[in-house]
This record gives sequence, C-alpha cells and structure tokens, in this order.
Amino acid sequence: MERSRIAVAGASGLIGSALVRSLAADGHEVVRLVRRPVRGADEVRWDPERQYVDTAGLIGCDAVVDLAGAGVGDHRWTDAYKRTLRDSRVLGTAALAEAAAALDTPPRVFVGGSAIGFYGDTGGTAVDEDAPPGDGFLAALCVEWEEAAAAAQEAGVRTVFARTGLVVAREGGAWGRLFPLFRAGLGGRLGDGRQYWSFIALHDEVAALRHLIDTESLSGPVNLTAPEPLTNREITAAMARVLHRPALLPVPAPVLRAALGEMAGDVLGSARVLPRRLLESGFVFAFPGIEDAVRAAL
Repeated sequence: MERSRIAVAGASGLIGSALVRSLAADGHEVVRLVRRPVRGADEVRWDPERQYVDTAGLIGCDAVVDLAGAGVGDHRWTDAYKRTLRDSRVLGTAALAEAAAALDTPPRVFVGGSAIGFYGDTGGTAVDEDAPPGDGFLAALCVEWEEAAAAAQEAGVRTVFARTGLVVAREGGAWGRLFPLFRAGLGGRLGDGRQYWSFIALHDEVAALRHLIDTESLSGPVNLTAPEPLTNREITAAMARVLHRPALLPVPAPVLRAALGEMAGDVLGSARVLPRRLLESGFVFAFPGIEDAVRAAL
C-alpha cells in the first residue's frame, strides 16, 4: 500500500490506538478525530453526539476508519447508558459518513465499525456474513450503526463494515478484565461454558482492518473473527494452560445476571461467527488459535 492519508475516529481506544501505531510505523499520514480543541495538523475536531465534523480536516484523505463508540462493557445497561452506546455510534457514524460524502473528492473507502453482536445468540449454529440480524439490544444497535453510513454508500464510496469479535488484548476490552482474574487464580468458565466465543487477536484485528482498507473487492459486512470459534469452556482451559493457573471457579449464570444485569445475556449468549469473506479475500491470520492469541497478547 502506497503512502496514504487516513482519518481514524476512536483513535484513543484499544483497537484505534493499535491501528494508528501500525499505520504510522509504515509511513502513512494518520489524522485523528478528537473531541477537544485540536493540538496539531494531525488532528481534526469533531463532536459525534452533535453530529459535527470539521470537514476541511478530511480533505485529501484516502480512507476514513470509524471505530468510535462508548465501551459496551464499561457500565450496566441502564436506559441512559443504552442511549450513550447508541448515540456514540450511530450519530458519530452518520456525521462522518456525511462529511466524507460532502467532500469534492471523497475518500476511496469508508470502514465503519460494527460487531458480531449483529447476529445475536446463534447457539451452536455457525453463521457468516449472509446470516440475518439476531434479536436483542446489541443486534438492533449494530443494524442501526451500519445503516448510519448510508451517506457514504450513496456517494459511491466503497463502504465496509468491520463486524469485530472479542479482541484478545491485555490492555482493554473483555480480555483486559479476564487476564488479571486468571493471573490471580480466580478464572473460570462463565455459566455452563458451552456458549461460543468468536475471538480475534489484536494483531490480527489491526491487520484485518488494514486489509479492508486495501482490498478494493471488499464492501459490505466482513466478520473480523478467528477461523475457529471456541466455547467459553475451551477458552477458559486454554487461558489456564498459557498462564499456568488453575481455572477452578466457574461463575454461575445467576451471579452473572445479578452483577451485570441485561449485559449478562450477551456474556452467556453464544456467537459462533465465521470470517468467510475475510478468508475468501486472501487474508492470512498470524494468530488463528486461542493459545497463540493469548500468548501474543502477553
């Protein structure tokens, strides 16, 4: 990929910061969208909730990558926090897509954030990008999130939706909370442990996002998950092996529901999601297995 100018929203988050580091290391010019006053030429002011973007800062961008959104696991899902989750994604994506579409020379690609929550609880059934949306809050949110990019699509910008799984990373996300528990010998399966978790190493997540930017044949939804989803019980056992700690303390479903509220449905739910389009487009995973992904995170 020749040197490009790439705008990234959500650049301070777990995935966004790793993507920015990767792009900058390869000599690309990265423009970060920030909510505070800008401090340099590599920043663009925006306010996702007010749907404002300083469009001038996007001039000359080859790609816009939208990874912004409040953390799904940061708080209990009260009605107020559900609004925060929705607005931080849907309003921000709509604003960015409209800003990109309004440019005299729009970017050649718009990569919109999304999640495998789109599919809801799939049980033991494996699903790919052809599957319909599931039920529940996260599925409805993902549908609305992807629809918010309509302005970019209508302007003829190649638009890709990165439906990301559970990112295996030490610093944040679900795994950022699991690692300390396992290190302390407090790790264990969640509920009955039969629910599938579709994971992806942070290294592969970043590589996959760059693949979406570069691969002209890709548009629409693309699942960013490792090739073989595993059950929570299998993942728990792998964590215990890699960290040399016992995994003896299962967390019963009623305890999870009491602690997490409605969000427990997604922790106990099963998502067996396959990255069919990613693999068909020639992407090669560096850390396809869970033990490799955990070691890479460490």
